[in-house]
Amino acid sequence: MTGATASLSSESDIISAVIRLPRPMPKVMGMGAHLKASLCLIDGDEALITHSAGDMETLEAVETYQSLLDEMLVRAGGVEAVLCLAHDLHPDFHSSRRAGELSPETLAVQHHHAHIVATATEHGFEGPVLGLALDGFGLGPDDESWGGELLLVDGDKFERLGHLARMAQPGGDIAAREPWRMAAAVLHGLGRGDEVVQRFSNQPHGALLTTLLDKGLNSPLTSSCGRLFDAACGLLGVRPVADFEGQAPMELEALATDPDMLEGGWRITDDEQLDFAPLMNTLPDMDARDGANLFHGTLAAGLADWVLRARHDSGIETVAFGGGCFLNRVLAKRLEQTLKKAGMAVLQPVRLSPGDAGLSFGQAYAAALALQQDR
Repeated sequence: MTGATASLSSESDIISAVIRLPRPMPKVMGMGAHLKASLCLIDGDEALITHSAGDMETLEAVETYQSLLDEMLVRAGGVEAVLCLAHDLHPDFHSSRRAGELSPETLAVQHHHAHIVATATEHGFEGPVLGLALDGFGLGPDDESWGGELLLVDGDKFERLGHLARMAQPGGDIAAREPWRMAAAVLHGLGRGDEVVQRFSNQPHGALLTTLLDKGLNSPLTSSCGRLFDAACGLLGVRPVADFEGQAPMELEALATDPDMLEGGWRITDDEQLDFAPLMNTLPDMDARDGANLFHGTLAAGLADWVLRARHDSGIETVAFGGGCFLNRVLAKRLEQTLKKAGMAVLQPVRLSPGDAGLSFGQAYAAALALQQDR
């Protein structure tokens, strides 16, 4: 099993972790994502990962990211010495654009694939692995919004085995900071759309949202687990409008002191979609604390059922977790305990964040593997 070396991590205050790799790899750089963007340089049998520059929505974060990039390129011996710049599949991310501006040698790595590669490689695991990637957003190869994904990952290749049932995301990205919108979408999907105006009468555009959902306007579909958390928050009255993405789910987690499970709270369709509609239909009539416990316990149970079904079908006994939803320790701990009790090996990030701050490592290693295959 590999690990981080403390000696090299003290070389510069821009480096957050140094991961020893299973074997020497081609020199590549991972450019990171859009939120919590970091950079990773693989050189030989080591990967150097920078601190996060922050979210690429502010000038300060973009300037910090450029400073990190400049120093990492100096360490690499110049951009011409880097065989490949690996970036997110989303072409409009600042990190993706910078990769294309710097070099013709680039490789797009799907967001959730990179999350799972990062976790598996941190543990020195090189075989096929089931990957459970849960976060707010990552672009899929079909240009859809992904975020609740069950993958089979084998190095630089992956297969999507299933995903969370898709939900409408009314207003697009703004729904990530206004959980009441996701709650409205869930009520609409449950056939309870007539409750939206009454429940959210104090929110601007409450009545308009029903019209948007009826007509499917500006309401892209998403399989995001982050948006499922937001919907639960909105249904339970926990922070209907947040100051930042993730604030409401953090408050929901704090309420979950004794997770419980709703029997029949989920279903798995023939095409491996995991649907929590029965659970979500129960939440609007619950106290916030009771609802938080029921949501966390049922979510963990449903995800475990899904993974164990994939183990049965694939014969793979190891699962790796990745994505920002695993910052939720209530969910991560309960899910890990359930899967280990069933005999599975569970890999969770240790030195790296499960969120986007660790994504550059997965991008870089996937690209290095692809280069080795080409050679």
